[in-house]
Amino acid sequence: MTTHHHPTDASVAPFVPATYPHEVTWSLPHHPRSAGNARAQLREHTHIWHVGDEVTTTAQLLLSELVTNACRHARPLPHGRVTVRCALSPTGTLRVEVTDGYPVELARPRHPSPTDISGRGLALVASLANAWGSQLLPDTTGKIVWFELAAPPGPPPARQDARKP
Repeated sequence: MTTHHHPTDASVAPFVPATYPHEVTWSLPHHPRSAGNARAQLREHTHIWHVGDEVTTTAQLLLSELVTNACRHARPLPHGRVTVRCALSPTGTLRVEVTDGYPVELARPRHPSPTDISGRGLALVASLANAWGSQLLPDTTGKIVWFELAAPPGPPPARQDARKP
């Protein structure tokens, strides 16, 4: 398993699957428009989990990059989709993973020229995430690209008063 980490946080260990109290997985069509659906679902769950708005906004941006990359540059999983997994650890780390069906090459930032119109997504992920990486699935059906953000709890969501007219 090869893992890439943010250069300032090389001590972060690769993810070991665990069940957290706040964990959700969903699949999306292998289509560029899926990034918008992924952002909306992530916002819904981070709101429920009391993750602050700033962390949520950053997570949405990075998730959008990973889903777009999976849909543009990778094959879908055998069921024709990509999978997103989000987990909030008890220690306040938000981990987001995108799994695609391209087991040939791990995700690596490109070095685009100033005139290139694309190729900056993983550099953005590396810059904003506390840690990030990619690893091949053990069954060789694809790869996971992930990032982690520190997610101190935000204020609880406002309660809706059911008695309002």
